[in-house]
Amino acid sequence: MKQFQDRVALITGASSGIGEATARRFAQAGANVGLIGRNQENLTQIVNSINQEGGQAFPIVVDLATSSGPKEAVEKAVEKFGKIDILVNAAGIISMGNISNTSMQAWDEMMHINLRIVFELMQLVLPFMKAPYGNIVNVSSVTGLRSFPGVLAYCVSKAAVDQLTRCAALELAEKGIRVNSVNPGVVVTNLHRRSGMSEENYEAFLERSKTTHPLGRAGTTNEVADLILFLASDQAGWITGANYAIDGGRALTCAR
Repeated sequence: MKQFQDRVALITGASSGIGEATARRFAQAGANVGLIGRNQENLTQIVNSINQEGGQAFPIVVDLATSSGPKEAVEKAVEKFGKIDILVNAAGIISMGNISNTSMQAWDEMMHINLRIVFELMQLVLPFMKAPYGNIVNVSSVTGLRSFPGVLAYCVSKAAVDQLTRCAALELAEKGIRVNSVNPGVVVTNLHRRSGMSEENYEAFLERSKTTHPLGRAGTTNEVADLILFLASDQAGWITGANYAIDGGRALTCAR
């Protein structure tokens, strides 16, 4: 029997990047997977692909940034599956800006999508999540562990996600629900492209990552997904409140 057989995993940001890779990993491990995303075309293609490979995936097309989005997503998942065992908060955004030029609009948007929605979804799933399989994994960043110039609001939002993870882990431990976060370094996704970075600049950014990450390269979405799968598994049953660096050693270095 696959290790996640009969368990339900709800994944945000599942129409691309780390969210997509994580949804595929959980489906391969036997879970029933609810994929949350805004891009209906991408989400439908991914769900069809998973199901054609023998998985059990269900699309939940919702804009989590709207006031009703998080509640709608959880309601659709519960209506479909009747419960939620695992929540993976993989949706997020990044924008450039420092202490002098970050606008209040950019600040609020970053805190809303990267932090408030994570908190709201955690609250909403709790009534449907029980021990021993209740599990939350938040996708944070190496910027939650270390400060970096030029992405101030992003750094603050991810540091807050890490503290939210620790506080929630402490409070939910008595219920047998574990909460952890993963802190990736640079991973090859569309995150930076969506922030407005040109293709030329993005390629240069990935090239520079070979020198800023001691292991000499950027990470892959599958590598992060594998860690998320482990933290949600029974093998990690005594791990909670951890902020797990998966960054090729990036957090070990000084700013450069």
